[in-house]
Amino acid sequence: MIHPVPVTLTQGDVQLEPLTIDHHDAIAGAASDGRLWELWYTSVPSPDLVASYLAAALDGQRDGHMLPWAVRDLSSGLIVGSTRYHDIVPKIDRVEIGYTWYAARCQRTHVNTTCKRLLLGHAFDTLGCAVVGLRTDNFNFRSQRAIEALGAKKDGLLRHHQARRDGTARDSVMYSILAAEWPDVRRHLDLRLTQHSGG
Repeated sequence: MIHPVPVTLTQGDVQLEPLTIDHHDAIAGAASDGRLWELWYTSVPSPDLVASYLAAALDGQRDGHMLPWAVRDLSSGLIVGSTRYHDIVPKIDRVEIGYTWYAARCQRTHVNTTCKRLLLGHAFDTLGCAVVGLRTDNFNFRSQRAIEALGAKKDGLLRHHQARRDGTARDSVMYSILAAEWPDVRRHLDLRLTQHSGG
């Protein structure tokens, strides 16, 4: 049975560090790069909601169903986003990766690929997960393309699945990667990162 605990994960110039209340100003700054909270289908907090965003993430960690990280760009030293495991189900060795967002300057860069490589590697190779799920809003087409580019398989659509920040109900597109699929997905991600670095 898996037992996720806070841990720092690093690859290249990207570091995932356990999210704490001390990240408040850095998270607010990262979200302000592109005013990401204005995208109604995302979970990015506006500056006035960062405290409650952090509290909810840390409550989820305390209750055992979330494990949140801040994303740091080691080349600049700055926090550039956040991601987490959520809907953790230890009895069936399952986690989901989500609540992921990056400052506008880091979107469509190697940062997301590196983060997913770290999170998937930790889930499968360290924790021993049987499956890792990913989900996104039906209208978040960029996120759907990014998840599919990882090599995740589309499981289907859950209609009227959960509330958005604005109170409307969203449909969730569900994806997953099984442990047996991880070796091929890992090779794919490693190749993408090698091509990015010019190696």
